[in-house]
Amino acid sequence: MAAPKDIDGSASVPAFYGKELRWKREAAGLTLQALVEGSFYGVSYLSEIERGKRRMPSDLARHVDRVLKTDGFFERCCDDVRKARRGAHAEYFAPIVEAETRARTIERWSNALIPGLLQTEAYARAVVHSTHPLDLPEEVDAKVRARLLRAKLFDAPGKLEYWVILDESLVRPNPLLPPLAMAEQLDQIAALVRGRRVFLQILPRNALTRPFMELSLMFMEFDDEPPLMYTEGPYHGQTIDDPALVKQYRKAYDRLRAAALPPEASLAIIEEAAEDYRNGQQGP
Repeated sequence: MAAPKDIDGSASVPAFYGKELRWKREAAGLTLQALVEGSFYGVSYLSEIERGKRRMPSDLARHVDRVLKTDGFFERCCDDVRKARRGAHAEYFAPIVEAETRARTIERWSNALIPGLLQTEAYARAVVHSTHPLDLPEEVDAKVRARLLRAKLFDAPGKLEYWVILDESLVRPNPLLPPLAMAEQLDQIAALVRGRRVFLQILPRNALTRPFMELSLMFMEFDDEPPLMYTEGPYHGQTIDDPALVKQYRKAYDRLRAAALPPEASLAIIEEAAEDYRNGQQGP
């Protein structure tokens, strides 16, 4: 059996505690399976924590402390890791950012904003200024960098399948950005679509079937985890992992997808709208 890959504990706070967890576990002579036994978590979950890829939930930290007899060390560290993984993201959204990196498929319905994974720097900055008008410049910069960093997921060809339905109001006219900046935002989406990194549909303004149109919806599927759903308002978010409830929301999303324009027609709308913005035919 190959030796486990060494962990660089200096890379991040989660990596530091993950390395410490592996050291404590191996010092106790326990396998990953032996350590998670009696908890509600699996071996792959604990392995990702050791490698700094996932934060440790409080209930698992208490279990680990009890098995390893570490006197509450890992439970006390949970808050540090949670803050480190959150970075510049809102606390309720940080677990979603983490889940995006493991997702095999992401499906979105966006009714109010172009999703963060698709945003240009100008669009992200406008969103932050709009939702957090009192933020200091360095706070705005940190939030913008955090949004743009998420888009690195598209740099791994073939890993992530990303579907998005955009309300037509997000495409034209859109007062959030000046016309040329909005054209650049639409150009970026079109480039991702043409490169088959994103599958796009537009829900027309006059669509008759618009269930749950006031809620943004995100569905994620994973290779070795149950699916989850996320929805949010301006300053709050909710993650749902109950399979029965996810299924109910999924039905509403499927009706939205059926009412939306097909990908080819949707791309044509994006490209036409971008050209109109450049020519000054629409905008604020």
